Amino acid sequence: MGDRHQPSTSGPENASDRAVIRGILRLFGTVVLIGALVVGAATIAPAVIDDIDGIDGFDGPDGVDMGPQPSPSSEPPPAGERDPDTTDPDDPGESTYESNVETIDTETVEDFVHAEVNDRRDDHDVDDLEWDGTVASVARAHSYDMADQEYFDHTNPDGQEPMDRFTDVDDYCRGYGENIALTYIDRPVENTDTGETSEHQTAEQLATGLVDQWMNSTSHREAILEEEGVPEWDRGGVGVYVTDDGEVYASHNFCRQW
Repeated sequence: MGDRHQPSTSGPENASDRAVIRGILRLFGTVVLIGALVVGAATIAPAVIDDIDGIDGFDGPDGVDMGPQPSPSSEPPPAGERDPDTTDPDDPGESTYESNVETIDTETVEDFVHAEVNDRRDDHDVDDLEWDGTVASVARAHSYDMADQEYFDHTNPDGQEPMDRFTDVDDYCRGYGENIALTYIDRPVENTDTGETSEHQTAEQLATGLVDQWMNSTSHREAILEEEGVPEWDRGGVGVYVTDDGEVYASHNFCRQW
């Protein structure tokens, strides 16, 4: 199994906390905030196929053909500014993970997610989102915090919601939204709706899997496509963090400027 190449900070060792995070690894959610308005949802994400003797060296369950090894990722279209003047002080920066195919770096995953979300918006005649490096920094800090403190929610252990986290850093968004997701690298995962099994081994595959999760969920899709009263976003940022074990936490934040 691959290894991640970024020093990590140990999170809480409380056993009950760990039990909670393991119990919600299959969830992903969305929340849209406009002032005090909060709309949230949680649905089932692809489930990891359990193995008996540990994941190391695991080739997949009996009877499941994972298919040929994919080609390495192509070059993603650069999303935008990577060094904005204003960033979240808790932004961990880039993290990487050695898959069976390539070194997956989160900057590349973020670029692919941003491009693919805009492709989906284009398909529905919705204007492209402009990349916002500050919004991405806030999103990345939240992804890292979820991994570090072992929770999965829009509200962090300090009680801060997405808009709170952004306004701690800057104040130019009058509408703000967040999609979050959790998945894995180099592990077979099963889509609980379709029963199909897949494995993310490249940055490009991972990005497509994240966007597919969101687009296959009504409330996440509404946030991306600005449906059912969701504001017309004009900018957004993606923040991805990968752990030593190949767990991937992703946050896609949306902003409508004043």
